[in-house]
Amino acid sequence: MSSINSEAARVLGARIRDERQRFAINQMELADLAGLHFTNLGKIERGQANPSLHTILRIAGALNLNPAVLVDGITADMLPDRPHKITVADLIRAREQGESR
Repeated sequence: MSSINSEAARVLGARIRDERQRFAINQMELADLAGLHFTNLGKIERGQANPSLHTILRIAGALNLNPAVLVDGITADMLPDRPHKITVADLIRAREQGESR
């Protein structure tokens, strides 16, 4: 997990915290259910860590949620220092324009 803060990490963390609080359980309980250390869960909830796919799946499983609920609407534009702003659609369009000349 990285310590780079991003809007994506903040949104994910807030959703996890909201779901945990909805069930009225503390971080230690959720961390135990998900097989994580509670300090790691705290960092995730504060948006100070970027959890791996496996960690997201563990947390979603412990909360009895489809992981899509946690990541819905989070986009690459919410990441810091995104290396490319081009999408695959932009690349294909440029190729097609180059071939038609």
